Amino acid sequence: MTEAIFPQVRIVPNRLLFPETVERLLNAICEVGGIRRMVLNGPRLPATVTEGPGRGLPNPHAARKAIRVADKEMELQVQVGYIVLELWDREIIPKLREVCDQTFTGFGYNLQEGKFMKSQMTTSDYAKYGIMEDEQLLGMADPKSKGVPLILQGSR
Repeated sequence: MTEAIFPQVRIVPNRLLFPETVERLLNAICEVGGIRRMVLNGPRLPATVTEGPGRGLPNPHAARKAIRVADKEMELQVQVGYIVLELWDREIIPKLREVCDQTFTGFGYNLQEGKFMKSQMTTSDYAKYGIMEDEQLLGMADPKSKGVPLILQGSR
C-alpha cells in the first residue's frame, strides 16, 4: 500500500449517527482546523422511495435533515456511519481524538490512520466532471448524486 501525501484518518463510531451528533462533531472538527478534505459515508437516504409499491412517493426519514456546518447549510443525504478526513499534517490527530472523546460519550469509536481517499482521477470523476483542475475534488464524486460536493472554506 502506498503512503498518502497528506495523512488521512477515518472516524468510525460504533453506531450510525443522528444528524444532531453529526452537526456537533463536524463543527468541533472545523474549529480544530487543519482539515484538507472530508467525506461523510453511510447508507443512502433517498428523497423518494426507489423500489417497491411505494416507488416515487416521498421517503420521510428522521435522519434526512439539514444541518449547519461552518455557516453553511447542507442536507444530509446519508445516515453517517463513518467520516474520512484528509489532513494537512499529523499534528492535529491528538486534537481530533480529543474532539471524538468529547462527542462520543455514550458509545465508542475507532480513529484509524491510513489511506482512505483516492488521490488520482477515477472513472466516476471523469464521467461526472470531465477533466478536473482542482485536486481537492479527486475521488469525491458520488455517481448517484445530482449535486456537487459541498466546499467549506477554512483556515489551514
